[in-house]
Parts: sequence; C-alpha cells; structure tokens
Amino acid sequence: MDFEINTSVYEKLPRSFYQRDDVVQVAKDLLGKVLISNFDGMITAGKIVETEAYCGRGDKACHANGKKTPRTQVMYGDGGYAYVYLCYGIHHLFNVVTNREGLADAVLIRAIEPLDGLDAMKERRKFTKAKLTSGPGTLTQAMGINVRMTGYDLLSDELCVASSTKGEKFKILSDVRIGVEYAEEDALRPWRFLIEGNSFVSKKVK
Repeated sequence: MDFEINTSVYEKLPRSFYQRDDVVQVAKDLLGKVLISNFDGMITAGKIVETEAYCGRGDKACHANGKKTPRTQVMYGDGGYAYVYLCYGIHHLFNVVTNREGLADAVLIRAIEPLDGLDAMKERRKFTKAKLTSGPGTLTQAMGINVRMTGYDLLSDELCVASSTKGEKFKILSDVRIGVEYAEEDALRPWRFLIEGNSFVSKKVK
C-alpha cells in the first residue's frame, strides 16, 4: 500500500528538528507530535504524550554512555533515525536519535494516544482491557515497530514523526525516568516528560 501523509493535517518533522544539541528540549518538543507507521499494509498514527531524554555523555542511564557497541552504533549517527532495542527479551522500545553524529543522544517514546489505525493496533495487540498504547512496549506492538526497524530514517514513509496543524495547547509535566535505578545519581534526573491530564501516559507524576 502506498502511503502519503495528508499535508493538510500532518507535516513530517525536518532533519534539523532532531539535530539540535539539547536532548531535553527535543524530548519536550516531541510531545504533541504524531508518530506514524506504515507496515504490512497497515497505517497507524498516535500523538506522542510521554517521552524520556537520554544523553550519550555523562548519563549512566543511557545505553551509549561512554561506549559504542554494535547495538548502540545507530545512536552515534546523525539525528533523525530510529533506535529500537529489546527490553527483557520481550518489549521492543522505540527511540528517536538526536543531535549530531558521534554524540549519541536519544529520546525514548513512552506512550502515545491513538489517532488512526485503531483496528490495526487492536489486532496487533490482541487487545484486552489493558491500555492500548500506554507504555513503550505496548505502543511499539500496536504500531508494528520492532528491532528490525533500528536505523530507519524518520523522514521515510514507513516510519516518521509529524507535526499537527491543530496547534493543540497543553501543559508539560516532568518526573524522574522509569526503570533506571542502576544509574545511581543519574536516575534522579527529571527527564521524563508527559502531557498533563492525558489518560494514555504510562505512569502519572507523583
């Protein structure tokens, strides 16, 4: 199935959006943007409502902190590409690589609010009463994203992030990141960001 974004509603984010040097600001700015996938003839889209920032230098919670491995190699490339890794051997977690080549910053997309392709999302998730896309592992399953998509260009027609012409206004809340207790003092960085009052966030701020 050919896929073209409806430019009257969505516009792909330019490479320059991802190449900025402040990963925290990029994580905030991704809120309200629309993640779109086109796999297996199924188009799905969801508003990003929760993110986490990770810095490739001096952040013990970041996979690329001080080390380049085959898994993290894509993080050391230019901003605007996908980094997808497997967590606990089960969950495929989708990250947006940011900044310039060699710096290895990334933003984890933790939750989205479904906008389009709801039937496809439910089919992939074998939907139960659990929140459909409320969590980094559930949203990737719903959108057909897995580790094979590592390295995908986020300006492609298969996987991209777009802005919405709706111009929605919302309040951003911040909190510590989730599941990075091993990072010692870096675990306390308030680098998880979410849209206040959105029912699809994975965990509310205390």
